[in-house]
Formats: sequence, C-alpha cells, structure tokens
Amino acid sequence: MITLTRPTERASRPGWRQTFGNDLGASLVVFLVALPLCVGVAVASGVPAELGIVTGVVGGIVVGLLPGSTMQVSGPAAGLTVLVADTVAQHGIAALGVIVLGAGLLQILLGALRCGTWFRAISPAVVQGMLAGIGLVLILGQLYPLMGATQPSGTWAKVSGLPELLVRASTTTAGLTALGVGVLTIVVTVLWQRTPPRVRVVPGVLVGVVVATGVSVAAGLDLHRIEVGNLADELHLPDFSLINAGVLGAMVVFALVSSAESLFSAAAVDRMHSGPRTRYNTELIAQGAGNTVCGLLGALPMTAVIVRSAANVQAGARTRASRVLHGVWLLLFVVALPGVLGLIPSAVLAALLVHSGWKLLGLKGVAGMLRADRAEAAILVLTAGLIVATDLLTGTVAGLLAAVIKTAWDVSHLSVTVTPQGDDDEVVVLRGNATFLRLPRLLAVLEGLPLTKHVRLDLTGLRHLDQACQQAIDNWATRHRDAGLDVDVVRSS
Repeated sequence: MITLTRPTERASRPGWRQTFGNDLGASLVVFLVALPLCVGVAVASGVPAELGIVTGVVGGIVVGLLPGSTMQVSGPAAGLTVLVADTVAQHGIAALGVIVLGAGLLQILLGALRCGTWFRAISPAVVQGMLAGIGLVLILGQLYPLMGATQPSGTWAKVSGLPELLVRASTTTAGLTALGVGVLTIVVTVLWQRTPPRVRVVPGVLVGVVVATGVSVAAGLDLHRIEVGNLADELHLPDFSLINAGVLGAMVVFALVSSAESLFSAAAVDRMHSGPRTRYNTELIAQGAGNTVCGLLGALPMTAVIVRSAANVQAGARTRASRVLHGVWLLLFVVALPGVLGLIPSAVLAALLVHSGWKLLGLKGVAGMLRADRAEAAILVLTAGLIVATDLLTGTVAGLLAAVIKTAWDVSHLSVTVTPQGDDDEVVVLRGNATFLRLPRLLAVLEGLPLTKHVRLDLTGLRHLDQACQQAIDNWATRHRDAGLDVDVVRSS
C-alpha cells in the first residue's frame, strides 16, 4: 500500500525572520491599494465610508489570521456593490448587519459540510457573465457621481437619464469640474502602469487618488467630498427584530455570491504563486467567520478580492502575515488620520469604480468566447443582460440553468446511422449518449424503418443508454418481432 501525505504549511515555509521583511513591504502595498477601494465601495453601496474601512480591517486581521489561503486578501469588493446597494434600498441600512451575520454563519456551515469545492464546478460563461453584468451595473451607476450628479435608483432611470447627464457634464461648471477630476484619476492610474517596475511599487490606484485629490484641493474646486465621521458611531449590533422572509433570502444570496467570488479568486490567486494551495472548505469557513464579525459590527460584507490579492503576490508576500499587517495599517489610519479621507472628491472614487467596472467586463475574454463557442457566449450575454435588467440573483440563476441545459444537450449527443444491407436487411448503428433528450429523434428513425425488413441494431457505440431510450428500443423490437421479423440487438459486453 502506498500512502500519500500532504506537507503542512508550517513545514513548507521558512522562519518568520526570513520572511518578515517581504511581508512588511507587501502589507504596505496592499494597504495603499485597499484604502481608496474600501472607501469607494462603501460610498457606492450607499453606506458610510467608515463601514468599508471596518470590513477591510476585519478582512485583514480576522480572516488573515485564519487558515485556508495564504496569499488571498479579503475586504469589501466592487462585485458586491450592486447587491449591497439594492439590499440597503429595500431593507434599510439597519438590516445590513443581521443579513451579513446570517450570510457568514451560512458560509461556515457550507464549509463544514465540505461544499467549498463545489463552487469550482460552475460554467466559466456564467462566471464571466456575472462579472460582466456587475461591471455594467457598476459603470452605469457610477457615471452619475463621476459627472457630479445624483445617481437615480432604478436601472431604467439610469439608462434614460444618460442624455441629460451628458448635457449636464458638458455644459455646467459642476459637471465639467467633476468629470475633469474623475478623468484625471483614471488617466494617472492607467499611465502609472507603464512606469518602470521600481516606480510601480507604489500602486497606481493610490497615485491616481492622491494626484486628483491634490489638484482639487490646490485649485480650490467646489466638489462634493467624502464625509467621514467617528468610526465608533457607525458600529452597531445587528437588530434581529428586522428578520423576515426577505431578509432571510438576502442572507442566502449574500452567502452564495460572496462564497463564489472568494473561491473564484482563490483559483486565480493559486495560479500566481508556487506556495501552499488554497484549501477551499477551510477558506470558506474563514470567509464566513469574517462576515460573521462584520455582521456583528454592522459593516459591509466581504469577499476575497483579486486586485488586493494580486498586489499582495506581486509585492513579494511570503506568508499570511502581510494580509494581517495590511488590516493593522487600515485600522491605524482610520483612527489617527480620518480627516484625510474627507479631502477626497466623490468623483475620484466614482472614477476608480468605473475603471474597476470596465475591468470586470473582460471584453477580451468575451471576444474570445464568441470566437470559440457561440453557445457559451450566449449564456454569458444572457447572464449579464439579466443582471442589468433585473438583479444579480435572477441573472446568475438563469445563467446557471442555461448552462445546465446546454451541458445536458451536449452530453446527450446521439448519432443514428441507417445502412441498407442487401434487399431485406437494415443495419442501424447508434453512437454517443442515448438520453430522453434525444428520444424523439431515435423514435423517428426506428419507427421510420419498414416492417418488411430484418434489422440489426448495433448499440456497442453507445457511451450511455438511459431508461427511457432502453424502453423505447425494447418496445420497438417487440413490435418488429410480433410482425414475424428478426431483430438482432447487439449490446456492448
């Protein structure tokens, strides 16, 4: 007997003295990436900016200390912005804590039941469609604060209001000012990626925010800016009296979407480094613990975030200490320097989220899927379109159902070949998978054979024969034999 053993993370890692320098530097890079995104996601979600920081702190310190993944960094994610905003609008911000708490407990249960690996068995078209749909909704909503306007509540209102928004942005001082600062943010962020590697150690997102904010302050521009209050004033225990059917449904949606996004991120991050692989069920429990704490504090939900995780790997992190330290830096910043956040214009954060939404669209991947498999591309478009038109849950579920139907259709491919052998014999050869989905075609061929000929039915090329097709073949053979003709059914041994 051969016994396979898995080396532990502790055995595969060098001592902390050899890795602390790398982890300290990486933690500062991740902190600089996470800070503006935590604030931006919170503002876009319709909650105080402080709650985004709280989620980032919990994601760094609580989830960072737990096993599961070594390099993933957790916090508030742009992918959940649409879901949180809709939930707050429907149930109120007071219900957010109990929803996130319930979602976290459900994630822990799913991890304990070893359901984490099942999240990997989702069609790439659905995943890409979900991300593209979220990106479209994010862009559509953030165009308004990017141009100095108030965001409408409904999707149709956002679409129908675009012409008026463009007129406002091009003809009013407030619109031109906000748009100019936002465009400056995106331009600096993108161009920074073309600088030498040593310079790129400072994240482009941070540089874009600092430059645009500095210009707006130095020029004395009249812009709406982030409102930051006392961190302790925004924290509150969940109110369990708010639980109803809608809140329970929101818990399930938050748990599933957060889990899927975290574990999709894990698969991507594992391809970026050669260290210990993610243990999916353990990571799901860790994410659930983080969301449970966020729920108890009334903060935003969290997921593992690919942008921060990639920055962590690229900055040379060696252990989970880097993500814990990034949470410590977030906490120290919001406690010691909260006034700095109040200088950032809303248009700057909107620009960052528009840029994030554009990256979520993944246009190169969509184009590649269109060339490779139009059916998969149709599932992507269906998923993204329904997310924009309805909501995240409806679009994702519809995409999953479409993917299941497509898969069932593909695996039930059946080839039926009829070859005459002389004047009195027919040879019918079946290849592939004979399932109920192909039963009408199979019956059409068999019942179309004349009752005056001997038939040899060759089933040796079938990979699968379900009960419905088996019964149809048996009934057809019985009728042929009752007519006094020979039917030779050849089955695989």
